[in-house]
Amino acid sequence: MRTWMCLICGWIYDESTGAPDDGIAPGTKWEDVPPNWVCPECGARKDDFEMVEI
Repeated sequence: MRTWMCLICGWIYDESTGAPDDGIAPGTKWEDVPPNWVCPECGARKDDFEMVEI
């Protein structure tokens, strides 16, 4: 599982935990997150996220 960070606000998307409050189930890989999904903190697009090591 990988983690992705919003380059605008720093919010972290962790594939193992998903984003259940936003309809993304735990275990959802980044490439399977819908293309129109936006950061729950700042509204940034998926293009504004970068894979990071934690």
